Amino acid sequence: MLSRLLRLFTVFSALALVVVSGQNPPAQPEQTPPETTPPISADAPKESGTPAVAATPVDPNTFVLGPEDIIVIQVWREPEFSRTAVIRPDGRITMPLIKEVVASGQTPNQLGAQLAKRLSEYIKDPQVDVTVIQIRSQKYYITGEVNKAGSFPLAVPTRVLEALMNAGGFRDFANTKKIVILRKGERLKFNYKEVIKGKNTEQNIFLENGDYIIVP
Repeated sequence: MLSRLLRLFTVFSALALVVVSGQNPPAQPEQTPPETTPPISADAPKESGTPAVAATPVDPNTFVLGPEDIIVIQVWREPEFSRTAVIRPDGRITMPLIKEVVASGQTPNQLGAQLAKRLSEYIKDPQVDVTVIQIRSQKYYITGEVNKAGSFPLAVPTRVLEALMNAGGFRDFANTKKIVILRKGERLKFNYKEVIKGKNTEQNIFLENGDYIIVP
């Protein structure tokens, strides 16, 4: 009983002291609510993991398609007809409804026009784009004393000098005066040192499909 009276006396004494002195009771520190992470909406856009298709730089009006070339056929507003196709060894591709189509020997624009014409029997005013993404039908070869020998796609008109640059330059003991281009059994000479000095530049010919450049 005595201890209870002492506790009450202590409380009343403290209150009286506050009233007399005119002091406010000490403020309690403001408590900041814990930070929360906003929920992620199920409708939030997600990044697509599908890589973009890179087109090979060819002129769609002049490049001639051939077997094994890989193309993308895009029919606008008709995704069921859009597809990636490999031109078969017989030069054909297969499309829904119209079945077999000859692609080899045509330019991308010519093939697109042919597909649009045949699809018009099933689709109103079809718009068709044909894009080359990999060239396998036309290539040239470089062998011998170069840093990067092998086959190279003949995607755009390419001269001998440019082809040698694509091969990463010459090795230390390359004989750059006696380079040979083999073309269907014919041997064409190319003197690199003359050409880079502006002499006999007629040697710097455009390459053809199947040409071999030999650097001794």
